[in-house]
Amino acid sequence: MSDAPLNPVTTTHARVVLLSGPSGSGKSSLAERSGLPVLQLDDFYKDGDDPTLPRLPDGAVDWDSPLAWHRDQAVAAIRALYGTGRADVPVYSIPDNGRVATRELDLAGAPAFIAEGIFAAEITAECAAEGLLGDALCLRNGALTTAWRRLRRDVREGRKSLPVLLRRGWRLMRAERSIVDRQVALGARPCAGPEAARRITAAAGRRQLSSV
Repeated sequence: MSDAPLNPVTTTHARVVLLSGPSGSGKSSLAERSGLPVLQLDDFYKDGDDPTLPRLPDGAVDWDSPLAWHRDQAVAAIRALYGTGRADVPVYSIPDNGRVATRELDLAGAPAFIAEGIFAAEITAECAAEGLLGDALCLRNGALTTAWRRLRRDVREGRKSLPVLLRRGWRLMRAERSIVDRQVALGARPCAGPEAARRITAAAGRRQLSSV
């Protein structure tokens, strides 16, 4: 039997495209059209009875704060997808304010995958430092366009009562510029849908090979 070392096995790791942007900016639609596997980062929200949830001055939960989100769990899922091509991820119900199931996300050999959500930019530096990042994008539109899309979606999906949706929508419309500025400062590239689609396609064409 030969003592010669075995040739290393080359494995392919799919890098993540972090897709952020204000609520209603079109992240989910763009991710779906890309044809790539999608990790829904909003599924990592904290349950509604979590005592660590951040609060607004009126006492309501601030679901638009990164503190309402399990950042570490989201990054762990991205690591697993990069390393093994699959991960068990939560299924979150916004009307129920909590997780209702767990599912397996399998990349099935895809060259890249998208992790989309309003907090995606929050983990840009961490993913880049660990070699997981393919690209980081922030979708931006006019504030009125985003607000209208958001309201239509939230009413259609019955996410909250109409008064709650209107109050949140007004607050987010006024804050949209600062939301985009924060995500850009965290490392996301601001772009409209067509440019984002081109960059996602480019990221899917790049694979990182490693020997194990």
